[in-house]
Amino acid sequence: MRQSLKSTNKREGLYNPNLAFLTSGLLLLGSANVFAAETLPIHDSHEVASVTQKNKTITVTVRDANGELIGANVIVKGTTNGNVTDMDGRVILQDVPANAILEVSYIGYQPQNVPVKNQTDIQVVLSEDSKSLEEVVVVGYGTQAKVNLTGAVGTISKDELLDRPVTNVSSAIQGLTPGVTVTSGTGRPGQDGSTIRVRGVGTMNTADPYILVDGIETGTLNQIDPNDIESMSVLKDAASAAIYGSKAANGVILITTKRGKSGKPMVSYSGNVSVSNASTLIDRLSSYDYARLYNQLLVGNGASPRFTDEDLRLFQNGSDPYNHPNTKWTDYVYRTGFMHKHNLNVSGGSEDVKYMASAGFIGQEGTLKNSDRQQFNMRTNLDVKLSKKFDMRANMAFIHNDYSDPNASYGGGYTQFIWQSNRMAPWIPYKKEDGTYGSISDGNPAAWIDIDSRIYYKQQNFSGSLAFDYEILDGLKFTLQGAYVTNLKETKDFRKECWYDAVNYHGPDQLTEKVDRWSRYTLDALLNYSKTFNNDHNFKAMAGYKLESYDMRRLEAFRKQFPSNIVTDINGGDSSTQTNSGYSREQRLLSYFGRLNYDYQGKYLFEVDFRADASSRFAKDYRWGYFPSFSAGWRVSEESFMEGTKDWLQSLKLRGSWGLLGNQDAVDDYYPYLPTLYIGKNYPFGGVLHQGITVVSHKVNTITWEKSTNWGIGFDASFLNEFMLSAEYYNRKTSDIIMNIPVSDTFGISGTYQDNKGELRNQGVEVSLSWNHSFNDDWRMGVNANFSYNKNELIDLAGVDEIIDGYTINRVGSPFQSFYVYEADGLFQSDEEAAAYEAKYGNPWSVPFKGGDIKIKDTDGDGKLSAKDRVIKGSQQPKGTYGLTLSGGYKNFDLSIFMQGVTGVSRYYTRDVVGSFIGDTSHPSTNWLDAWSPENKNSEWPRLFLEENSVSAPNKVYSSFWCMNANYLRIKNINFSYTLPKSFTNKLGIANAKVYYTGENLFTFDSLPFNADPEAASGNLDIYPISKTHSFGINVTF
Repeated sequence: MRQSLKSTNKREGLYNPNLAFLTSGLLLLGSANVFAAETLPIHDSHEVASVTQKNKTITVTVRDANGELIGANVIVKGTTNGNVTDMDGRVILQDVPANAILEVSYIGYQPQNVPVKNQTDIQVVLSEDSKSLEEVVVVGYGTQAKVNLTGAVGTISKDELLDRPVTNVSSAIQGLTPGVTVTSGTGRPGQDGSTIRVRGVGTMNTADPYILVDGIETGTLNQIDPNDIESMSVLKDAASAAIYGSKAANGVILITTKRGKSGKPMVSYSGNVSVSNASTLIDRLSSYDYARLYNQLLVGNGASPRFTDEDLRLFQNGSDPYNHPNTKWTDYVYRTGFMHKHNLNVSGGSEDVKYMASAGFIGQEGTLKNSDRQQFNMRTNLDVKLSKKFDMRANMAFIHNDYSDPNASYGGGYTQFIWQSNRMAPWIPYKKEDGTYGSISDGNPAAWIDIDSRIYYKQQNFSGSLAFDYEILDGLKFTLQGAYVTNLKETKDFRKECWYDAVNYHGPDQLTEKVDRWSRYTLDALLNYSKTFNNDHNFKAMAGYKLESYDMRRLEAFRKQFPSNIVTDINGGDSSTQTNSGYSREQRLLSYFGRLNYDYQGKYLFEVDFRADASSRFAKDYRWGYFPSFSAGWRVSEESFMEGTKDWLQSLKLRGSWGLLGNQDAVDDYYPYLPTLYIGKNYPFGGVLHQGITVVSHKVNTITWEKSTNWGIGFDASFLNEFMLSAEYYNRKTSDIIMNIPVSDTFGISGTYQDNKGELRNQGVEVSLSWNHSFNDDWRMGVNANFSYNKNELIDLAGVDEIIDGYTINRVGSPFQSFYVYEADGLFQSDEEAAAYEAKYGNPWSVPFKGGDIKIKDTDGDGKLSAKDRVIKGSQQPKGTYGLTLSGGYKNFDLSIFMQGVTGVSRYYTRDVVGSFIGDTSHPSTNWLDAWSPENKNSEWPRLFLEENSVSAPNKVYSSFWCMNANYLRIKNINFSYTLPKSFTNKLGIANAKVYYTGENLFTFDSLPFNADPEAASGNLDIYPISKTHSFGINVTF
């Protein structure tokens, strides 16, 4: 049985065995009373037989686009002959005339009148009634009817997360709601989380949203089992997020897990198996092509060729694999990964006690060898009605996550594997004929795989909360909740020594062990009041108090020179080499907050939120922050002058908001205002050095919150009973951004200090549109689309106009993290043209311009090439994001295709992406086969060159040629499922069963000239690639 993310007046909790029994009994009792009250006329036996032949027994099955509906009402029109549908969405009615009309209804759906005619098995598909449907949305410290929302809240249902072979929730929500930009992280098992940005990058520091699971900050977004999630809400503006004050400047994500419902116990199992491969690997030259082109360059530069004609012949025919190999290094470090996921869920209860318990397991092989993950998780939620006025809720969750990364013998983790496998020349053998390894000075990644060199991680997270609700008076409720979260992470980085041959070696064995632990204690006290006056004035108020305590500790130990790499305990190393370190930190937060809601006749909506936070991060006089918000809405469709639109316009609401939010997590420093004394500085006194202490960094005690001022206007509409449209404009200005300010050398302390000096703005629009339609009992279709555009602009940089960092720049008036490059103006078509250009404009790069080189444009028009000619070319932050889901179904078959993409985004690619012609320590890409030459002047790819001996080298001259358009469209997910017939599953005692295929990250469309992931960060692409996955699964409910 598929459940829908709607309020209890739709589907949730509607099926109660006692209620169904009572309803059925009342219907039967009503029928009995009718027959008892009437005096039946006497007919002869022939007439009775004639009537009996006309009446019959029928079976009615009621469903919607998602599955069977439990508790739908089916009644013969004009009679009391009826009942409610059972667990299978089915009802059996007797003595139904052939000319009868069935009235089928269900709360939140459009009722239907269905003629019986000659049918005995009737299928009814109901459509949602967007006018009566009151979807409930989770907001800060409560819920609200969606029609009454005045803030910007994006919702993601559980159905959008299920049946997908994803191992983290952050990647699963990509493209599902407008204004939320999710950049896929990596395919790394256990650490594959994505980067989430809500309405752009709102700071130059930490810009992650505040994430709560059942109201608790657990830090487990990427470990939580998607099968445990009931819904997700994204609070995008100040009106919706101000209740979280100093932690809400970058948006808030609320995850609500499933809870028990009254009724008989329901047991559900979900499982799938999948195979994965790296989605993108750059095609690189064969040994023959690399050697041939390398020889050509050496001769062209006056040197002798490295390889003879015989070498080239052997490279080409592959007859001498040890001395003339064609090693594809990625084949030795990547593999096809296998994963299996399982989740078992049990829920049920009575009116007084409701429960939900689940257990899940993930076993994952990464696509990079020696990377694996085994995660076990458990969750239980309990709701108890202790008395008429007293309720209790208890939540507990535990996650145990073991995962590993491959490691080089000198460290560096998985990045070394990826980097080396992309830069080692193919003519170096994996192994020589004598069994020893081929290598360069940086080793051999395949050898590290063979000796099973890894970094092991073990992470455990426990969260628990206990809450009590006490109804003081009618409409007045007091809530007290305590929560505890603790997280333990152990890291074991054992670097195994590796002999590549008798001479080349990396070692000795060494081990670094780290233990990181953090705990968070919270206490929340809430007072909620709701009251309706004269049936017109609806009033709600909430006041709250919160106390939060956070502490963390790190311990680290190191030893090397172990007797064997089989001995991996820290005390097995040489004690004379040992070092250790450790530190602890603490933080406190005290908060007062409140919310007022008022509406008149459900038409005019007003909300005020306020929060005051005090954080131990800041000095006493600067630790309090105050964060208000105001919002209003007008449900135009409820006005009397809109009566004429009721037949096609179900709802129209205008809304607007303003508010102030804070960001206390902008920096990692727990005490950014407090100067720290360092031990170990030596001072000469009397000709003798004495150990002393000193302040080595400057702090300002006025440092405080970053502040984000937000305002927006928007509308929400539903029409034609099938369409829903929302649009909003927002403006978000962040001030007092904490920046690193340079310190003058004359100050006596080198480096930088932090202060509130920066300012930036994000403004944009968000649009979402959905359409769902059932053509008949068999066919159904739906479309969900969203788009957002964001303009990011730096306003102030501590009084300076720009800050340059390599190929990026932060400049006032431009987007954050813009690319700052020389503008490429095509390629020189001859050496003569290049020489003439150099004579006219000069050349500041110490290598002469040649035919086939990138032509650098004199953008400032001063007649010479210089650093002033650099221009801004795009940004790492996308301007536009979009998502589109197409779904359709026929009888028991369902198909959905989900695609997402970005626009207005760039990436800069450095030397190791396409390689260079250096020798053993580079592996050029196949792009160089189409390089410019006097015989190939139509090419758009620069000429061949040795090492960095050209202005075309991406690390030598930052040019727009290497700053590439990274817009893309990705077919993120394809899901095809089949729900097994009830006639089959009922025989097995199964309520519902579905089998499905899902493909993840199947196709990506972009304009990059090589096979790289456009989502990957700029640089040399030494990141773990995301996976292309095929999965087969089953969902069963008993």
